[in-house]
Amino acid sequence: QAQFVESGGGLVQPGGSLTLSCVDSGDILKVSNMAWYRQSSGNERELVARITVDGRPHYTRYSGRFTIRRDNTKSTMFLYMSGMAPVDTAVYYCNTWPAGADWGQGTQVTVSS
Repeated sequence: QAQFVESGGGLVQPGGSLTLSCVDSGDILKVSNMAWYRQSSGNERELVARITVDGRPHYTRYSGRFTIRRDNTKSTMFLYMSGMAPVDTAVYYCNTWPAGADWGQGTQVTVSS
């Protein structure tokens, strides 16, 4: 069973950078294709970027300035975000790809001056 814990969010100015982390205390992350998702106020959750179990990244139109990485030995996944804009304001979640039923609490990212 997956138990995802996201961290690293916060308040950042436009153009700034953040690094998000996802840790799985279960046994799912290290053997699964994984992804970062986000949900902004009033909108549905959307896929930001995904990464295969062997580390191949796939980006969406939302993640041109982001880099997704993983460390299976530590059951951890990262999202390096740079050149951030207010449109990136959202709660960010990690999950398998396709997403499973077990969601963590997410981490709030706010981009504002």
